Amino acid sequence: MTTDAEKAVGAGTDAGATHAAYEKLLALLDERGAAYRVIEHAPEGGTEAVSALRGHTLAEAAKCIIAMVKIGKKEKRFALVVVPGDRRIDLNAVKALYGGTYVSFASPEIAEELAGSPSGTILPFAFDERLELLVDPDLLTHEEFYFNAARLDRSLALSAADYRSIAEPRVERVSAV
Repeated sequence: MTTDAEKAVGAGTDAGATHAAYEKLLALLDERGAAYRVIEHAPEGGTEAVSALRGHTLAEAAKCIIAMVKIGKKEKRFALVVVPGDRRIDLNAVKALYGGTYVSFASPEIAEELAGSPSGTILPFAFDERLELLVDPDLLTHEEFYFNAARLDRSLALSAADYRSIAEPRVERVSAV
């Protein structure tokens, strides 16, 4: 029997793992003294819908997607790409950053494994050493930005300055209108 909590986090990642990522994030932010707020809301993973629930513009939302880049025939790299919610990921820009020969979105199974949470709740933090964190500079122009916090029913509003200091992302133009 599936519990409501399991249904809320989505298929492919169990509630325990998802809640572990959430707790790990909060512990990191507290340890580093980050300015953030937890926002509880109805379960939602779509950027437009959850931004409306949280009450902010799409440009202030972090859209987090994992891309897979092939470099030659034998090497693969994974990038956690974070762009403003009103933009799309420029996959060609990501491919160019790696000198890749091919780029695509990672499969949902691989993305959820690397992120430690289901699609729609991927954090803008790379806790897995196989991920490189790429963040579009336009997201960091806001005083704070918003994202689902490894759960469909919880989001964070996080200081952009604190995020940059704690996450130490590679800041590159990786979005397109």
